[in-house]
Amino acid sequence: MTAANSRTRTKTTTRSTTSSAAKAATVGRATKKTTPTKTSAPAKTVKTIKTAKATNGGAPAEPRFLNRELSLLQFNERVLAMAQNPSTPLLERLRYLCIVSSNLDEFFEIRVSSLKEQDRLYPGMRGPDGLTAADALAQVEQAVHGLVQKLYALINEEVQPSLRSQGVYLHHASEWDDAQREWAHDLFVRDMMPLLTPIALDPAHPFPRVLNKSLNFIVPLSGEDAFGRKGSIAVVQAPRALPRVVRMPPSVAGLPHGFILLTSLIRAFAGELFPGMEAHGVFQWRVTRNSDLFVDEEEVTNLRLALQGELSQRNFGSAVRLEIDQLTPPHIEALLQKEFGLQAADTYRVNGPANVARLMQICQEVDRPDLLFPEFRGPVPKAFTTLPHRMGSIFDLIAANDQLLHHPYQSFQPVIDFLTAAASDPDVVAIKQTIYRTGEDSELMELLLAAARAGKEVTVVVELMARFDEQTNIKWASRLEEVGAHVVYGVVGHKTHAKMLLVLRREQGRILRYGHLGTGNYHQRTARLYTDFGLMTANPVICEDMDKVFAQLTGLGARRQLNCLMQSPFSLHGAVMDLIKAETAAAKAGKKARIMAKMNSLLEPQVIEALYAASAAGVKIDLVIRGVCALRSGVPGLSENIRVRSIIGRFLEHSRVFYFYASGHEKVYLSSADWMDRNFFRRVEVAFPVLDPALKRRVIRESFTLALRDNVRGWLQQPDGKFVQIASRSKPFSMHEELIRLLGNK
Repeated sequence: MTAANSRTRTKTTTRSTTSSAAKAATVGRATKKTTPTKTSAPAKTVKTIKTAKATNGGAPAEPRFLNRELSLLQFNERVLAMAQNPSTPLLERLRYLCIVSSNLDEFFEIRVSSLKEQDRLYPGMRGPDGLTAADALAQVEQAVHGLVQKLYALINEEVQPSLRSQGVYLHHASEWDDAQREWAHDLFVRDMMPLLTPIALDPAHPFPRVLNKSLNFIVPLSGEDAFGRKGSIAVVQAPRALPRVVRMPPSVAGLPHGFILLTSLIRAFAGELFPGMEAHGVFQWRVTRNSDLFVDEEEVTNLRLALQGELSQRNFGSAVRLEIDQLTPPHIEALLQKEFGLQAADTYRVNGPANVARLMQICQEVDRPDLLFPEFRGPVPKAFTTLPHRMGSIFDLIAANDQLLHHPYQSFQPVIDFLTAAASDPDVVAIKQTIYRTGEDSELMELLLAAARAGKEVTVVVELMARFDEQTNIKWASRLEEVGAHVVYGVVGHKTHAKMLLVLRREQGRILRYGHLGTGNYHQRTARLYTDFGLMTANPVICEDMDKVFAQLTGLGARRQLNCLMQSPFSLHGAVMDLIKAETAAAKAGKKARIMAKMNSLLEPQVIEALYAASAAGVKIDLVIRGVCALRSGVPGLSENIRVRSIIGRFLEHSRVFYFYASGHEKVYLSSADWMDRNFFRRVEVAFPVLDPALKRRVIRESFTLALRDNVRGWLQQPDGKFVQIASRSKPFSMHEELIRLLGNK
């Protein structure tokens, strides 16, 4: 479906999403107007949020928009449900628990830190959801505390006991036998103790600087040390070099797959770090910090250098969450809260490892296919496997017909083959590509390097501000520049999120274009886990539009008029609004009208209001939203014709697909963009049409027809914003499994 600075005041990037509170004033903004790069201070008077008509004898209705953060927590509840489901393979249950933990980390680093900043800057302002930042924080903290309790209860009471019955177990120090304790002690003394640096808290030793999400321990002490100093409290920081999960030999564990947490080892033997003194407990703790980067792109001459400087401070932003051992004494809890400026609501007592995501190592190291989903690798479609073994055959295939790929049900390999052919074909003169996330070890990036070394004109738009992938992208940008590729970083104030690969080839004395457009990143690993579409085309209009977008990103000049693509920040929002309004007008005229849309997030207020208006006119609307959804569905007088579903299953739903009946012409678009303010106004995105009738039918079926039938992994939103799992007496039907069956054997 994973950056900070050392300043006391949290800063956010000029490209980051404007606060929910500040966005309240933008609801009535003109459709085609873009937001300014810098966020200006809001007006003192707060614009009231339009609500549905009052019901129940004049009682005020609920706000028309749901809270973003609470909706995101709802998504994590649905992910947690996969771990709760006994039919989910056991190691996969553990994996989903790790995903929830990792998601919560990012939630605090980005979303909670943003709410705290809003509360500081605009304390009285209400967002489209009707809440002030303080109101939202209170509800969020209550929801997270409940979610965390569920997570640890599931680990301790269900998943771990079930894993032990299968020979997979985390050995806690209290359960060690003599042989296990001896082995653990030898490991600690030999491999860990030399790397641990205990720090006493006294006038000569202030509280150490603590990295974001680092594992730490606090140890109350009594007695005297070698200098006669009275013991009080010491902090032990776990170095990053130490593994958080250690495998125990089967002969010692008594099980095929035994593991020990670093936490257990330090708890058991940390007292040996303080000879002659008595340790009164060893308590783990972890601080989560604001991790949004601040780079004032209008004030720097070299974005890459500025970003590198900011990355060095990413781990020291303002604290937003404190996690402590459930047995931590109250005075120790108070000490840590005071040190990091946090309150009781910001503090989470945990019964287990502070960072559950670290248990992902167990999923990776335990060789038990029977405890995992059945292995599946999407096949290469037949059209690509039967190509003649000659130079340029893949270009002939694309020239003959558009080719549609649906990952992970179909392999990402044709995209690699396309770029491989482009890099080696002497007739190819230029390659242009956008890069958002691609991974540390990317075959695709190596091909771009090879193409540049071969003398081809290689232009790569690298988005340096791809959150948590900044360092990786800086590395690739440097390597590309070293071999002579043209590397640009997009446009100030607008992240380049479009997924485009364009190849220019000389054929019979003229230049022809071949393109790939996608809904997901050029990332081979995530292409096996995320559902995304990719379109390969030689359509001259689409490819010319792609070239125009690249020209906008790399050069200067007036806005280029596109003939086929919809592009943010210029035309996408207005085009989507027009398409919705066209369906609304058709319904009012008594004609058939239909809207279906699939995406990760739906937040933009004008689009939501347009969908409400369409619903009121009688348009039947089905939305498949994986994560955040601010729209309320099924509300009488507001959205009774709108259904919102969410599919949570084996794969992460990631594709963006927009469908409009259009008086029977059925317009279908694939896109890199969700329907969020940032995607419409602060990013470079594209939406591209599926023109081939057969491919259009495929997209409709694979995106919507099957999704609307899913009664195994499907959830349905209720008017209050909560999701309930779809229950049906009909035969169980899973969209993911059906697509594996349909596409996985071709």
